Amino acid sequence: MNWRYAHTALALCTLAFTATMVARLVISPLVPRITETFQVSNTTVGLALSGMWLAYALAQFPSGVLGDRYGERAVILTAVGSTMLASLLIAVSPSIVAFMLFTVVLGAGAGLHYSVATTFLTRQFDDIGSAIGVHVAGGPLAGLAAPPAAALVGSQYGWRIGIGLGAIVALPVFVLFAWRIRPTEPRRPDQPMGERFAVGPLVELLSRPPILYTTALATLGAFTWQATASFLPTFLEVGGGLSTALSALLFSVYFLVHGGTQPLTGSLSDRIGRDGAVTLTMATGVAGYGLLVVSARNGTGLAPVVLGVLLVGLAMSWGAPLQSRFMDLLSDAERGAGFGLVRTVYMVFGASGSVVVGAVSDLAGWAVAFGLLATVMGVGLAALLANRALGSRY
Repeated sequence: MNWRYAHTALALCTLAFTATMVARLVISPLVPRITETFQVSNTTVGLALSGMWLAYALAQFPSGVLGDRYGERAVILTAVGSTMLASLLIAVSPSIVAFMLFTVVLGAGAGLHYSVATTFLTRQFDDIGSAIGVHVAGGPLAGLAAPPAAALVGSQYGWRIGIGLGAIVALPVFVLFAWRIRPTEPRRPDQPMGERFAVGPLVELLSRPPILYTTALATLGAFTWQATASFLPTFLEVGGGLSTALSALLFSVYFLVHGGTQPLTGSLSDRIGRDGAVTLTMATGVAGYGLLVVSARNGTGLAPVVLGVLLVGLAMSWGAPLQSRFMDLLSDAERGAGFGLVRTVYMVFGASGSVVVGAVSDLAGWAVAFGLLATVMGVGLAALLANRALGSRY
């Protein structure tokens, strides 16, 4: 493969996504030390983290509008720069109120990146599934490295230095992106911002049957992803009886598979079609979560648990083919704001996965809670098969 500018753009967009994800993921392992410093409950810090993820989701649509107005390069640099600044502010927070405010700022700033970068990359490549697959892999790879690094640094030097890892990673990425990525022309530099937020056109876009159908599938995937990212280690330890260390190791394996298979499912969607690749991930999810539930209930040993984690990691690579499907449905003029809009919608609704699965686990146990995730993936699989049986109407 001859290296060209498009590959530089893909590499740096992926690094930028990794940087924004690292800054968010280093906080969770440091929660016990943060609560001790500020003398607050886990609920208080959890509220701050919920605010961060909600701000991240809500920033997706405005980021697309800003990309159309000012160009993708400027917005991505703003995302990485604000991530770096917010990480520093969180690290020096003098009070829990300041900590909560700055975590929300971090979520909003980091949220400016993904939609704009995805739109930018679709103009660099013909095989957009492969490109999106590589780009989205930056998130789970951050999940593989950031939590253990933050825990290690935090235990040695304190949580504030651990949080500072987000800024340390973001700085060189910001410099490289500013140096190597050319200025991008705005798509709609003169259109009033108010027109872009008019309710009528947004409702029209979301109500198109193929867009609505794809958004529903993405919401099911996002619900499952959020719950898995929040509770897989706890399920393995409490529900499956594994040790804390082994549960953490398998969680890292999950992220490794999740990140490594994104480019594969994206490339596969270029070859066999978006729906074929998504169907594979949904079917794998039903099998993976089902296997974990059976193993937890019956104590079938470690091998089925490991296989279940591997299958779940593959299942959560639904993002690459489904996001490519969105791009296929949106015109070139709609991709910036349109993709940001649908991403905001499915992420906001999908964020309920943590709350719902956590509540079900309290009421009925972890086996039932993760059985719900198998059911959610089964609903997605049934919808895909029904659409195919009806001649791919959507």
